Amino acid sequence: MSGATRRSALGLLLGAPLLSACAGVQQSLSQFSNPFSSSAPPAQPAGPPQQATTAGTGGVKVAVILPLSAAGNAGLAAQSMRNAAEMALAEFQNPNIQLLIKDDNGSPQGAQAGAQQAVDEGAEIILGPLFAQSVPAVAQVARTRGIPVIAFSTDSSIAGRGVYLLSFLPESDVNRIVEYSASIGKRSFAVLVPDNAYGNVVEAAVKVAAPRRGGRIVAFEKYGADRATPARTVAQQLGSADALFIADDGDAVVTVADAMTAAGANLRNIQLLGTGLWDNPRVYANASLQGGLYAAPDPAGFRAFSGRYRTKYGAEPIRTATLAYDAVALVAALARTQGTTRFSPDVLTNPSGFAGIDGLFRFRADGTNERGLAVMKVTQGGGVAIAGSPKSFGA
Repeated sequence: MSGATRRSALGLLLGAPLLSACAGVQQSLSQFSNPFSSSAPPAQPAGPPQQATTAGTGGVKVAVILPLSAAGNAGLAAQSMRNAAEMALAEFQNPNIQLLIKDDNGSPQGAQAGAQQAVDEGAEIILGPLFAQSVPAVAQVARTRGIPVIAFSTDSSIAGRGVYLLSFLPESDVNRIVEYSASIGKRSFAVLVPDNAYGNVVEAAVKVAAPRRGGRIVAFEKYGADRATPARTVAQQLGSADALFIADDGDAVVTVADAMTAAGANLRNIQLLGTGLWDNPRVYANASLQGGLYAAPDPAGFRAFSGRYRTKYGAEPIRTATLAYDAVALVAALARTQGTTRFSPDVLTNPSGFAGIDGLFRFRADGTNERGLAVMKVTQGGGVAIAGSPKSFGA
């Protein structure tokens, strides 16, 4: 693609109005960006599947597959994401797309049936599903027709071969916070991560990111139910570190910080680092974590989006509703600007990326994504941006 074409693809998503809204909306990312909190459907039985519907009248058909009739929070999340998808359609100027909205009932079988129905109706690209275990079922259908999938799962193991993830991946958080830490002179990292799938992803990312930025890991421990023993081990090695990275959600981070303090560590003498899961009221309220830094999308974009969503629907969006909005805005922009190659791998993996509600993002060839994130500082009043999101991706 030419530089001009790349810039137009990048700029078109900026055309959606980013109106200022009340500054009070600050929903937590923690329950949504943990890949293992929404990777399986809920235990409660789902309701009856909803009828397939359409939105828009454009000539390019786009499938949207969500667990609309799933029980509990999953169904509520799906409805919020559907609303956001339709809002993107309404806000984009004269989009030439039609959304084919399918309910997957929160199951791989439902997702596969919805995908089959959509491709039979002429869908050129599939947005969704949400659950990791449903993505391979959709991908199987899509690959037989040679059409791409942009899924909302945060389990990067299911990406690849035409399956792209538009979600908040922990790898982006790790890369951004390690890069920023190195830029302010922090090069020796002590690391504590949970002994679970999320911790494994963070471990792999930080062990690559630290040496790439000229840093080293001087202490590394995983913890399960016992936080005290790993905390004690790391506390004993903290003298050779200038940063302590704790990658977990808000409740666990507070518990680990307390265990470190109990083990004799003075957390005020070291730079604390975290991931987007730190966007949590318990973190902000904890005295030991004040001044800690974490990577996350700049909250200004979500605040503006939330204001428009509230005006339209009279309710608050879930935090990941922006993913559905950005996915629809992206396909509308590509349908307008890229002709018959609109959803080709070369277009979707444009290295310049795209600008969405939560800032810059781009898809990698392996189906994962990279995001341009802000660096946030923990204060008692909430997260405060101390380094903004990048305006463009480096090479």
